[in-house]
Amino acid sequence: MFRWAIIFAVVALVAALLGFGGVAGLSADLAKVFLLVAAVILVIGFVAGRGPRVP
Repeated sequence: MFRWAIIFAVVALVAALLGFGGVAGLSADLAKVFLLVAAVILVIGFVAGRGPRVP
């Protein structure tokens, strides 16, 4: 998820530099959503843990 957030952030920066405001705004919004989802999954993973390992 973090990879997708970074990709959309880079697309937003390139689109903004080239003057495509609509594409830049949409890509920035998608990057924010992916970053938020990835952060939530990361926190849930830390809280839930993997449980005890049984040999």
